[in-house]
Amino acid sequence: MITSYAPSATHGASAHDIRQEVARLRRLATLLDAAFRIPGTKARWGLDTLIGLLPVGGTAIMLVPSLYIVWKSWHLGVGRPVLARMLANVLVEAAADLVPVLGDIFDTAFKADLRNVALLEQHFGLSTPRTP
Repeated sequence: MITSYAPSATHGASAHDIRQEVARLRRLATLLDAAFRIPGTKARWGLDTLIGLLPVGGTAIMLVPSLYIVWKSWHLGVGRPVLARMLANVLVEAAADLVPVLGDIFDTAFKADLRNVALLEQHFGLSTPRTP
């Protein structure tokens, strides 16, 4: 539960502030990983898949918002083990994305940003909504 964390662990953020920030990060992750539905399927993709189609540069561009989610998690007081898992998710997705086409398919399925927000929600004992 959020209220069990010491204020110093969350840089003085209140439980309400943490919920709001996590909700904002979930909206960002959804935009990056699941904003659009592939017609005729339940499969979803986001800007990460679209921008990731740009050779090499797309991967570099999409590292910025992914690392922003990790940075904000650190700022909220998430511990090193969870941050390490988050960074691993980002690095796995970025490495796979370097492989043309197959990397983009992997990226669409793996959804590192949504995984990382789920880890953040789990850390604070918040419910994780199902991905649309």
